Amino acid sequence: MTSPAFGEFIGTMVLIVLGDGVVAGVLLKRSKAEASGWMVIATGWAFAVVGGVFAAIACGSKDALINPAFTLGIAISSGDYSNFLPFAGAQLAGAFVGAVLVWVHYLPHWKETPDASAKLAVFCTGPAIRSFGANLISEIIGTFFLVFVTAAMFSKTVLKDGPAAGLGPYLAGVVVWAIGLSLGGTTGYAINPARDLGPRIAHAVLPIAGKGSSDWEYAGIPVVGPLIGASLAGLLLHALHF
Repeated sequence: MTSPAFGEFIGTMVLIVLGDGVVAGVLLKRSKAEASGWMVIATGWAFAVVGGVFAAIACGSKDALINPAFTLGIAISSGDYSNFLPFAGAQLAGAFVGAVLVWVHYLPHWKETPDASAKLAVFCTGPAIRSFGANLISEIIGTFFLVFVTAAMFSKTVLKDGPAAGLGPYLAGVVVWAIGLSLGGTTGYAINPARDLGPRIAHAVLPIAGKGSSDWEYAGIPVVGPLIGASLAGLLLHALHF
């Protein structure tokens, strides 16, 4: 039953269950993790990446990209675009299902939380200061470094024989942790179109108690920005022959 696309679906689902789940724990009322802060969120997302990558590999995707932007960056670097559309579709579907599971898991807490913006933040990103130009640049920069640094860590120059067995997912998690702590404070570091769009769609269609707008006005930024950033990283990787 395993296949590369299925692996991307499962890996992205795990990413969102654990990633959106930590945001829900911090933001929703009467959670035992309520108000535990940005360090908890950034760390939870880093570990979510580790879990998502391991799950993707186990279910058939040896690349375990779990991110359409990363998938595009690698496609540009290698010149092989055959996986982009099937992987992106699987990743988006996995993100949607993961968000639904987070909603179910925290079901009693939505009605206890009066702040509609906090509920939206569980599902998708939003800027600290709304300035679409600056927000777009933040997503471009964050995703560029996600793709470039991760590729550098796995390059033949750094790891001539590849990473030790089982080490790769932890390295990917460290990169996401660093981005969250260093660059994430501006836009919430979507750096992944599926991570933002799939849960945003879930927010729009689910009967979440007391929810407000899904903020579709902003929704293009965490999709377009990561795709641009990953494309630029892919071009550089291609030029450097990583």
